[in-house]
Amino acid sequence: MKHAMTFADILTALAVVTIWGVNFVVIKIGLQDLPPLLFTALRFLFAALPLVFFVPRPKADWRLIAAYGMLQFALQFSLLFFGIRLGLPAGLASLVIQLQAFFTIGLAVLVLGERPRVSQLLGALVAFSGMAVVAVNLEGKATLIGFVLVVLAGVCWAMANIVTKKMGPVSALSLVVWGALIATPPLVAASWLVEGTAAWTEAAQRLRWQTVGAVLFQSYPNTLLGFGVWSLLMRKYAAATIAPFTLLVPVAGMIGAAIVLAEPLQWWKAAAGLLVLGGLALNQFGARFARAAATTTTTTSN
Repeated sequence: MKHAMTFADILTALAVVTIWGVNFVVIKIGLQDLPPLLFTALRFLFAALPLVFFVPRPKADWRLIAAYGMLQFALQFSLLFFGIRLGLPAGLASLVIQLQAFFTIGLAVLVLGERPRVSQLLGALVAFSGMAVVAVNLEGKATLIGFVLVVLAGVCWAMANIVTKKMGPVSALSLVVWGALIATPPLVAASWLVEGTAAWTEAAQRLRWQTVGAVLFQSYPNTLLGFGVWSLLMRKYAAATIAPFTLLVPVAGMIGAAIVLAEPLQWWKAAAGLLVLGGLALNQFGARFARAAATTTTTTSN
């Protein structure tokens, strides 16, 4: 397992988290016409079909594949969609769910025995201070139940990251497609039981091109491309190296929500974004800077 990321992999990770950030705006648009569980089910139905007929099953334990599908897809996004539907603004939701980065590092220490570097822990603290800035400036629109649901979604994401690392080498596309297939039936059943067929009929009658576009964006660039690439990076590098990249998601999410949804982008949101960026930089480059400084000091003293 590599420790220092290549420049190409850093750019790839940045592209993925940008897509995921913009996706929170797409979620808000889709939830205008679709109930949360049905929206989630449609997302993963299209992510699985028709590719599942052409992509072989991942060469991994079925139990791990099932756990990945349920945690990464069914549970995480059901909780996230309900949290946004219940009042948490899209930009703020994109920030709250990034607590998964800290949950991932903690679980990697407990379950996998990984040891994060001091610079990575300091970077996490700096980034967390950015979240604290947002927390103390919460508005009434951010409901407590919505906040709790999105935090739980972050826990599911972190658990899925650990499951991915326990699988070992496996095709990223295969894992995402089959994980989406596993997530779809329980999501359809849950939508039928909780939301009812009347909600399905109403959604069909109100269907707009924006809603179709939201579902397709969720299924293809966001799920197949985003999570496929993410699973590759999670297996290639330590969890403490990869997980903090997702702290950039709220930067893209807040900017996108401000532009498309007219959510206010106050000074404290900008300050929080800068702290998140600083934490990520410390996480990625802190050890390199420390080594360079130590080398310079040694050279000077000699």
